[in-house]
Amino acid sequence: MQLTIRAVGEDVQVISHLLAKNPNNLYERNQKGHSVRLFFSTFTDREVEATVFVAPDSLELVKNQGNQYDITHYINDREFAVSSIFISLIRNALGTALNGQPKEDYIQWVKHPFDFELSFGPVASGLSDQQIVDLFEPLGFDVSINRPQIEYNFNLKSKSAVRFITLKGMTTLQMALRQIFVLIPVLDNYKHYFIDEKEIEKLERYGEGWLDNHPQKSFILKKALRFKNVYELVQGQEKEAALETKKIRLNDMRYEKIVDTVKGFEDKDSIVDLGSGEGKLSTRLGFIPGVKEILAVEPSEEASIRAMERFAQAEGKEHFIKPTQLWGSLFYYDERLKGKDVIILCEVIEHIDEERLPKVFQTILQDYRPKNLLVTTPNKEYNALFEMDTEFRHGDHRFEWSREEFEDWCNARNDEGNYELIFDGIGEMDEQFGFPTQMCIFKRKEVTE
Repeated sequence: MQLTIRAVGEDVQVISHLLAKNPNNLYERNQKGHSVRLFFSTFTDREVEATVFVAPDSLELVKNQGNQYDITHYINDREFAVSSIFISLIRNALGTALNGQPKEDYIQWVKHPFDFELSFGPVASGLSDQQIVDLFEPLGFDVSINRPQIEYNFNLKSKSAVRFITLKGMTTLQMALRQIFVLIPVLDNYKHYFIDEKEIEKLERYGEGWLDNHPQKSFILKKALRFKNVYELVQGQEKEAALETKKIRLNDMRYEKIVDTVKGFEDKDSIVDLGSGEGKLSTRLGFIPGVKEILAVEPSEEASIRAMERFAQAEGKEHFIKPTQLWGSLFYYDERLKGKDVIILCEVIEHIDEERLPKVFQTILQDYRPKNLLVTTPNKEYNALFEMDTEFRHGDHRFEWSREEFEDWCNARNDEGNYELIFDGIGEMDEQFGFPTQMCIFKRKEVTE
């Protein structure tokens, strides 16, 4: 399995510096039972050709990897095809070019386009030739696909199932490699390694500057991430990104609105951030003048650890009140939350089954009895402006309410009339659909126990 990089024109010898490889030497490394080699077959003033080649050693694979590989890897064609395995093996060899970090004298050439021809194969893919063309052609490449003819003694097959792909176009070395590193695993029928949120970060890094505008972006994400939960995580992040107005994330606007609202409360000595997550809101609340206590209540251990790190970073800054972290759930009564000045539910209720919410609010309004309860949740009507292909903004939402539904529901919780209800919105208002986020403030009419 191999990738050949060929460039013609002026200054092409600079490519050796972008690759950080001496054209007179053979680069060779052993990696995970494979030999990775990079060599220059042509190096002139007007033409440079370099090939990175991977040769698997089946004996070494079995011997060095213990039980990770079984006997089928002696004859596994995946080890011999350009695939996600190949990409992982050559990443170190091409790391300098991928990251755009040559020696300082050659930094200026990172963004310089060359007339490239990039060839790789053999490729074993379930995609059609046209699907492959549709992946690379929008990037400005002329695409050619070659299926080698192979003769078999027993006439079982007259044509190879694998293909060799050649791309021609003017581009930078870094951009070409990043595009190939994203799209070759898309051609592959499976990924051999565990896929998690780090894979999303890799896609964001290598896809910067081209993936967002690619007409096949959704297809690329689905094929690259494979597993539904990871793909939905990306989709959820993209939906959040779609909520940006004037380059200010709606999430930040939410926090700013809540902080400003709490600042305006007469009573704000003690605050409870219910479902505090990673502590982004609790940290901001810690800088409000007059606040003496903040309880950050969160059931997730992972989110609480991140919040702890965030609080530690803010600790020591002027006028910062460090939040106290509590493990807790909306479904269990906690004596420590009773009688506080402010309780906040920021984008929490839509993650709870709707039929369970009345009991939660009964505990808050009748048992905890805060002086102020502040609740925010998405406005379902505003979703029409996002051109969404899903019912909800996030895959974990159990429901989303219209403005009328939200107001009716909040009024129903105040059946005893102990609270005054104030409705407001957050974000950029639309005349027809209102605000993207809706907010209700429950202000207790009497403060004596």
